[in-house]
Amino acid sequence: MTRQQVLVGGMPPPSRLESIVKAIFLTAICLVVVVPFIGVVSTSLASPEQVIKSGGFVLFPTHGIDWSAYRSILSGGTVTQSLLVSGFITVIGTAIALFLTCTLGWALSRRGSVGNKPLLLLVLISLLFNPGLIPSYLVVQQFGLLDSLWAVILPVSVSAFNVIVVRAYFVGLPAEVLDSARIDGASEWKLFWYIGLPLSKAVVAVVGLFYGVGYWNSFFGALLYLNDSSKWPLQLVLRTYVVNGVEIGAQDLGAAGEALPPQTSIQMAILMISIVPILCVYPFIQRHFAKGVLTGAVKG
Repeated sequence: MTRQQVLVGGMPPPSRLESIVKAIFLTAICLVVVVPFIGVVSTSLASPEQVIKSGGFVLFPTHGIDWSAYRSILSGGTVTQSLLVSGFITVIGTAIALFLTCTLGWALSRRGSVGNKPLLLLVLISLLFNPGLIPSYLVVQQFGLLDSLWAVILPVSVSAFNVIVVRAYFVGLPAEVLDSARIDGASEWKLFWYIGLPLSKAVVAVVGLFYGVGYWNSFFGALLYLNDSSKWPLQLVLRTYVVNGVEIGAQDLGAAGEALPPQTSIQMAILMISIVPILCVYPFIQRHFAKGVLTGAVKG
């Protein structure tokens, strides 16, 4: 079979030169992404002597692994407190957001229900118009949420885009299954809880990951609404000590009187602590991405 007879997606396969160029290009992109990440991990685990000798960036630790940077930031100081705050915001915020998004998506998917079209139109309009920074701040202030963790959770607990995706998925559920459950006397709440959600695990997992990553990485809301530094989430601490380059003292880490590792090692350790939770969760939900997002976007 000649090369002209073998078609890939309606096109002839690439030549050897094209394949080599693509391989080199993709390898270069992978190196640009992977090498800095390896440097962050290595710098956080390298010995203080090697970090100082290398000027603050270690690509491979050659003097063994040193956990002193992680012990310092997890010794009960600012970073440990912010880690607990971020965990609370992420878990509680994701749970609330999923509940509100799924229930609203289910209500909007039931055509003919009271207020369905006006409410759907309102959700679609919110995709086009942003409320603005000052009105959002005034709303949070009027509800008495300033300097409260709820100010970071509640204002972003419903995403119009996620509601549309969930609604489209619910619309595509088999009508025969729902009708048979109604004949058996199932209420709307039972239809949602025992049929809708179990059949929509893919889209719920994807939307939950979207919300979880958003809450975990949020810092702007905390920057606006939280004045008490003890309530700062991890990303705001990361911004303060890593992005802005503020030096971390032993008092901030709860390690007064102890010798600290180099500032670069501590900063890279904080960066790793902020990345690891998402890296651990993502592989378990990745398989739902194509099914959850594409099906929800196409149907309905």
